Amino acid sequence: MLHHVELWVPDLPRASRSWGWLLDRLGWTPYQEWERGRSWRSGETYLVLEQSPALTGDRHDRLRPGLNHLAFHAGSRTEVDTLAKTAPGHGWTPLFPDRYPHAGGPEHYAAYLADSDGFEVEVVAVG
Repeated sequence: MLHHVELWVPDLPRASRSWGWLLDRLGWTPYQEWERGRSWRSGETYLVLEQSPALTGDRHDRLRPGLNHLAFHAGSRTEVDTLAKTAPGHGWTPLFPDRYPHAGGPEHYAAYLADSDGFEVEVVAVG
């Protein structure tokens, strides 16, 4: 089981708004908060956003080596549709909109979103 994921972000307040909205919609709960970071928890797994003073860039590039995206279970197809429709109002840009909701293949129902720092998430319908 995954213990935690830590994402370094260039603007903690901005990232906290968009990620906080998404994680809340997905049933995650606020877990920790400190001057340069926030975290949310789902079961035993937690996700951290941190604006580290050691950060050397100002944007994540999912096309370079490293993390491409995080994928989350998002409930029913209706819940994925609602999340995809409202996400742009919370700092998320749809990816592959011309192939929504089957950008991952004909049997895969998901929305692909990117935040303003270049991090991608995939929200997947269960069942």
